[in-house]
Amino acid sequence: MERLLNIHIEKLPEGVYLATSDELQGLVAQGRTFAETLEIARDVARKLLEAIS
Repeated sequence: MERLLNIHIEKLPEGVYLATSDELQGLVAQGRTFAETLEIARDVARKLLEAIS
């Protein structure tokens, strides 16, 4: 099942990116690039959704 989820990604002063979501509590992901952070956030979201199902 596919689900749309709003993810907020911001660049931190340290130079890394941080992803969070107001829609899925517990989603926090960090990466060196925007693309890497988005990929990690997708994996975290998938695992969180599986855990609550």
